[in-house]
Amino acid sequence: KPHGEARQPASTTEVRRARQQLNDINVPAGDWSWGAIIWTSVGWSISVGLGLLCCIYMATLHENDLWFSNIKEVEREISFRTECGLYYSYFKQMLQAPSIQEGLSDLIHDNLTESKRTINLLQRMNIYQEVFLSVLYRLLPIQSYLEPVYFYIYTVFSLQAVYVIALYLTAWLLSGSWLAGVLTGIWYILNRVDTTRVEFTISLRENWSLPFLALQVTAITCYLRPQLTVMVWLMYVTTFCFCLTWQFNQFILLVQALIIYTLDCVDFLTTTQVTTLYLVQVSGLLSVWLLQFCNSMILGSLVLSFIVAALFIRHCQSGLKTGNLLVRLGKLLLHSAMVLLLTFTINYLAKKALQLRSDEHIFKFIKSKFALGPTRDFDASLYLCEEAFGLLPLDTLERLAGTLLLYPYILTLPLLSGTLAVAALQNVSSAEERKGAGEVRVVAFRPDVAYNLLHTLFFGLLAFSTMRMKYIWTGHMCAVAAYGVCGTELWTLLLNACFRRHTSATLIESYFWPKLMEELSELREFYDPDTVELMTWISTKTPKQTVFAGSMQLLAGIKLCTGRVLTNHPHYEDKDLRERTRQVYQVYARRSPEEVYDILRAAGADYVVLENSICYERRHRRGCRLRDLLDLANGHIMDGPGENDPDLVPASHPRFCEAIKTDTAAYTSLFTRTFQNKTFHVYRVKKKRKKSAKSSSEPGATQ
Repeated sequence: KPHGEARQPASTTEVRRARQQLNDINVPAGDWSWGAIIWTSVGWSISVGLGLLCCIYMATLHENDLWFSNIKEVEREISFRTECGLYYSYFKQMLQAPSIQEGLSDLIHDNLTESKRTINLLQRMNIYQEVFLSVLYRLLPIQSYLEPVYFYIYTVFSLQAVYVIALYLTAWLLSGSWLAGVLTGIWYILNRVDTTRVEFTISLRENWSLPFLALQVTAITCYLRPQLTVMVWLMYVTTFCFCLTWQFNQFILLVQALIIYTLDCVDFLTTTQVTTLYLVQVSGLLSVWLLQFCNSMILGSLVLSFIVAALFIRHCQSGLKTGNLLVRLGKLLLHSAMVLLLTFTINYLAKKALQLRSDEHIFKFIKSKFALGPTRDFDASLYLCEEAFGLLPLDTLERLAGTLLLYPYILTLPLLSGTLAVAALQNVSSAEERKGAGEVRVVAFRPDVAYNLLHTLFFGLLAFSTMRMKYIWTGHMCAVAAYGVCGTELWTLLLNACFRRHTSATLIESYFWPKLMEELSELREFYDPDTVELMTWISTKTPKQTVFAGSMQLLAGIKLCTGRVLTNHPHYEDKDLRERTRQVYQVYARRSPEEVYDILRAAGADYVVLENSICYERRHRRGCRLRDLLDLANGHIMDGPGENDPDLVPASHPRFCEAIKTDTAAYTSLFTRTFQNKTFHVYRVKKKRKKSAKSSSEPGATQ
């Protein structure tokens, strides 16, 4: 029957027959003819072909954009921008270590990433993938013909193949036709601007983790159909890999836990299914907790607190799913309020016990974003002022509509949502009647479809609120839209198989292949001579243990290209590091030379790198430039025309990054310029203050 159609009370035999029909995909149980086997084999082959096509396509785009095979090694490393360079540096560090054991020891007792501190990188960061790849590269007999950097980037691009295959299988499971998988793969590749950014942010954690998240969704979709035990293990393995490779795993799993909770409240899942899905999440997180040397950020996560609260309240309220419609709704509201209250109580107590403050910047960002807290907080403002953490731009929807993805999606969504709401009301209102009759629950809306619908709705809302999260939504969006086009149950009265095949063929012939050829024909080349010059100077003119201060993004590149010690870096999930970063950034604020000197010496800096692109920034609007954020945090009036809050006061000192270039005695007594080009100015921080300013600037390698 169609999803929302009313059902008459059914016998147990009829119920079992209905459930079996819902679990079949195209081929009736026990009727695997040679034609069906060949047809299914063709579907699997096409999934692998589309995955390989996506992998090769992304690798070719990366090569064409940078001319990666023809540039110098330092240029290749510079192309790993911002935090990508930091993560790749640990792969390089492991390969340069005399042995695997010594490499692991250096990561566990690292004193290069943060000066004057020894930290456990395997505990702090999600870099097990770099460790695994470095060990694999050492063991495989490929060193003679495959450079380490290519082994690394090809592995990441190969994960894109896994991503496409996972989405393909999800669409196939939902619709019962692998044509839906074909559409999904085509749409994913056509919309690559909005589905992935792997070709220019290779090392980013999401490029490692999202393929595993897609595989986990596929496993959940399959589990909610035949309930095979092997699916539980697959769900655990994919959840574990997802959590191990991304530090924001807890927030994604929290959304997923809310989806499971919602489906449980309206009787789409059995008690066994709900408990299993929760325990899979918990076991995945705890496994990562152990591997990350008991990382307290995982134990203090909201998702663990929520799951404990949901399971405990559910166990205590045995009569939750009894009564008529109004009674059930009242119980659900009370139940949800109790779960939320217990969640925040457990989380508060856990963070107090663990003295956890590593993730407080994320909650500050959320409060500021939704006007629930102060907007002058430096850490929160750093996120709020970045486009990636703003609202989803409308031109995203225009691009999605241009590839014919948005239209079937927005047609499918309200239809599925409406039938889901009707089925949920039917389940809630008829629970008491079914219990009295002693009948097995009949679900008018398939649990696997219900899960995927709420998945796309919840993560769609997240994407609209924070643009960076769109990469979780848009990939799955392709599978849902393909289900809308090819789902035999959903569109029986509106579409037929001939139309579906025509749609796929038209998309391939008229848009897919020409679009790919057009993008592959665009050739560019890496060009950043100022950064290359800086890295070359640091490598050749400074000792190996020299400590550099500067912006997070630049220092990650310095770590990768030169191996020098850093004061701060882009991995922001540590309170002490955030405070040090804010202090180091005072070089772009209005502070006296003595104050800046004391800050840099306290951080152990030998050199500080000043960037004109930050000091004279024009990319952001007033109020979002880094110098403005520092002025606001320091209580100073901002640069340029415009309004200022009445409590802000004029600064008593000029902006440090500008004033130091005047070479006045107050600055030359503390800092010596040693390098400069059009983009960067490097100053050596003198070991001791000069009591008099009579000594002139030391002659350095000024260029």
